[in-house]
Amino acid sequence: MKRLLLLILPVVAVVAFGISFWHFWAGPGPTAEPMTIIVEDGASLARVAAQLEEASAIRGGARSFRGFARVFGSSDPIQAGEFLIPAGLSADGILNLLQHGRPVQRLVTIPEGMPSVLVHERLMRNPYLTGAIPVPREGTVLPNSYSFQRGEARAAVLERMRSAMRTELARLWAARRPGSAVTTPEQAIILASIVEKETGKPSERRMVAGVYTNRLRRGIPLQADPTVIYPVTRGRPLGRRIRQSELRADNGYNTYARAGLPAGPIANPGRESIAAVLDPAATNALFFVADGRGGHVFADTLQQHNANVARWYAIRRARGEM
Repeated sequence: MKRLLLLILPVVAVVAFGISFWHFWAGPGPTAEPMTIIVEDGASLARVAAQLEEASAIRGGARSFRGFARVFGSSDPIQAGEFLIPAGLSADGILNLLQHGRPVQRLVTIPEGMPSVLVHERLMRNPYLTGAIPVPREGTVLPNSYSFQRGEARAAVLERMRSAMRTELARLWAARRPGSAVTTPEQAIILASIVEKETGKPSERRMVAGVYTNRLRRGIPLQADPTVIYPVTRGRPLGRRIRQSELRADNGYNTYARAGLPAGPIANPGRESIAAVLDPAATNALFFVADGRGGHVFADTLQQHNANVARWYAIRRARGEM
């Protein structure tokens, strides 16, 4: 009998361990729905195990998870970030996800031509970012989509946007063409911001840049409406027609009031608009006006331009806009 017990007990122990191993470690987990867990930078296995126990994502509690992890899990470090845990994922699977899986990547998108006040609002409204930031200096943010992790500081995301602009501007400036009228990278950003606001058609950017290049070289005022609006709204939509008093205002930005570039950028230009002012189209055009189809028609002389303006006004009257 004793010999039989000695034979049976190891078998029972092995079976019991197998059941325990499956129930607490390798088998399906207790979660009925997907859930997220945020792992802080430098979090220990014990801290993560406690989080998983608190979230009811594992069976047997934190101590059981730690024990199985040390014996059967990888010794690789646990990553920081936000992780999506699928429903029913085993404890073994959770550990592998935290060590080798990809954290959830969230994106914040800054469109081309977005002014800094709206960049600030977009970052401050994002519920997954933390901390406060000032309104960035106009023209210092490169429009693009930026990934971030939940709980990341807004200041860190903003610095990536600024760093991207510095890097891209340096690259484009090094490749500038002799036909450009700007003499510094700062001037390139100013003119690119005007080009960005003047046309929404990528195919027109170099042509618009060519017109403004000609005007700068001849000392003719740029007469760009967006530069009149900027000191009034700081880049927000005006929502009405420009007033005559605003066209006469000499505030450093109004390009009707004086020739040359305004005092600073009026938006955050994208890389294509920056490239356009550094390699403008070779043209004799000095004027452009909307063509009624989402683009512009260009003219070399004031007489041609006046005719184009008359056609544009006729289109607007036919639409009931005037």
